[in-house]
Amino acid sequence: MTQQSLKKGFTTGAAASAAVQAALIRLLTGRAPNRVTIAFLCGGTRTVPVHQVTCPAENRCEAIIVKDAGDDPDITHKAHIGARVTLTPGKNRHIVIQGGKGVGRVTRPGLEISVGAAAINPGPEEMITRAVHTVYDTLATDVCHQVEITVFVPEGEALARKTLNARLGIVGGISILGTTGVVTPMSHDAYIATIRAGIRVAAAAEMDTLVFTTGRRSERYAGQLFPRLLQQAFIQTGDFFKAAIQEAVDQPRITQLIYTVFFGKAVKMALGHEHTHAARSSMALHKLAEWAYAITGSRSLAEQIGAANTARHAFSYIYPKYPALIHHVGQKIKTNAEVFAGHRILFRVILLDFDGRVIFDSEGQFPDLNTRLFNASSTR
Repeated sequence: MTQQSLKKGFTTGAAASAAVQAALIRLLTGRAPNRVTIAFLCGGTRTVPVHQVTCPAENRCEAIIVKDAGDDPDITHKAHIGARVTLTPGKNRHIVIQGGKGVGRVTRPGLEISVGAAAINPGPEEMITRAVHTVYDTLATDVCHQVEITVFVPEGEALARKTLNARLGIVGGISILGTTGVVTPMSHDAYIATIRAGIRVAAAAEMDTLVFTTGRRSERYAGQLFPRLLQQAFIQTGDFFKAAIQEAVDQPRITQLIYTVFFGKAVKMALGHEHTHAARSSMALHKLAEWAYAITGSRSLAEQIGAANTARHAFSYIYPKYPALIHHVGQKIKTNAEVFAGHRILFRVILLDFDGRVIFDSEGQFPDLNTRLFNASSTR
């Protein structure tokens, strides 16, 4: 089955934004919609059915959307994602988003979300906020409210047991996720086929240099670093470190690969893992702690890294105080990539911190490591 024949889905965050729309429309018009349209952060829309709308109070409504993950093997496929919207009079439109039943809460540092907060990522929060404004603008109402939103997942606690959430310190339910709102099928064969197709398209366009990234966010920042490269030169490789390289080696025209990755994924690549799945995180941090002690001589740093919850958490101890350790990780990636390629392609490795700043460049062409190479709007 080709990537083109696989059905795309929408994320839990997109489902939550749709539920907010349905509940808010019912509150403002008195009529419950049968369908609402999701506006994705990457552009494009999708109209989805509304499973249920109920109103337990005059100023409060709840709506449920059934999540459709398409052909992605996702444990939240067909899950009920709900939103409770409560309106109170106000002088300005003030939106508050919180997590309810079945939405996890963060208990450990190192994630994108603060300790104590509901596990609702920034992408879904932005989709929900946009959805609220879209409803008001479409209805052309001048009434102002405080809009209090509680996202809930009735079976969230049970679903969370099938994830790595507990290991990451997210308890009580699932995370509300999504960078853009779109779920692209992630089966191994399909994803590698997508990588292969992208490389072939670039080679057919007579490109000899490709920029490999592991996902949409790293690709966005890589685009800021290399604005003169055409879009076809950027290939999202996901977790397929070795397989993606070997696909490039099969195209004689490709002579250089530039890997641009966040530090968390970089540690697993430095270990030489052919496939950098999240389940390898504990092993990666253990090895990173060993490298830290060998390079810096700091036993306390090694202990902090070894006890860290995530690579993001470990990174907070490393940067900017220990650049030699970051340099070691970057060089290890380059060496491993060269081995995977049989030394038939030139490699450049660029590491990013978790805000997209360059912290390592194997060619040293971005010396001002604290300069943001993107506009604030590009992070939204």
